[in-house]
Amino acid sequence: MMRTMKPYLILCSAAMLLALAVLPAQAGQKLFQYSTIDALLSGVYDGDLTMGELKSHGGFGLGTLNALDGELVVLDGVAFHVVAGGKAAPAPDSARTPFATVTEFDEDTILKLSPANSLAEFNEKLVKGLPSRNAFYAIRIDGRFPWIKTRAIPAQKKPYQPLAQLVKKQVIVKYTNLKGTLVGLWSPAFVKGMNVPGFHWHFLTEDRTAGGHVLDCSTTSVVARIDQLLELAVKLPGSKEFAGANLEQDRDAELHSVEKGTAQ
Repeated sequence: MMRTMKPYLILCSAAMLLALAVLPAQAGQKLFQYSTIDALLSGVYDGDLTMGELKSHGGFGLGTLNALDGELVVLDGVAFHVVAGGKAAPAPDSARTPFATVTEFDEDTILKLSPANSLAEFNEKLVKGLPSRNAFYAIRIDGRFPWIKTRAIPAQKKPYQPLAQLVKKQVIVKYTNLKGTLVGLWSPAFVKGMNVPGFHWHFLTEDRTAGGHVLDCSTTSVVARIDQLLELAVKLPGSKEFAGANLEQDRDAELHSVEKGTAQ
């Protein structure tokens, strides 16, 4: 029997191709993404993908939850919901996401990095060690952080405002001298509009009780475990909100303000 087809966009390293297929997760090779970053920026905050289904595509990644309710950190097969204020707890399998990206983490590169005084400095050190800027990477860093600043946005109510306008409602928390895990993704420049080009970092404390989207941090000497990913599968929402969203305008300035935590 044929199963109902679901739309996916698959980008391969050797060729670009469009296809309609249901693709099983493949450890160490594929990045799975639900929706697009521009859809999220435009206010599409409700999706139909559950945490249970998301985790079937990978146990490592990041995103958010419906109604833009805080941050999502997927680590070691558990989807953690980080609410405004920084508190983290496992999300139920029935919870849904409007935007998320996950993979089955399988490191193939290890980099030793010297201390950094800021996230910008840390990113500069790390990008020099990537085999290529034209692939995707899942990056895990376990260590002690002298300080780290995170944020999460509280759940929103309809009618939804664009994400760049909601940054002023974010709740910022600064942690000092603690252990935890950076969950990161690197996306190449050609995914503009689809995902966040460059680095995107979320954080969980060692006891998995707090975290958020990383705005800035300092690091000690750390080891970056890196998984190069040469395939991207994107599932698009089937909602009328996504179908009617304006995804044609350039949202680079909005994305920059959201990632940096500065309101437009």
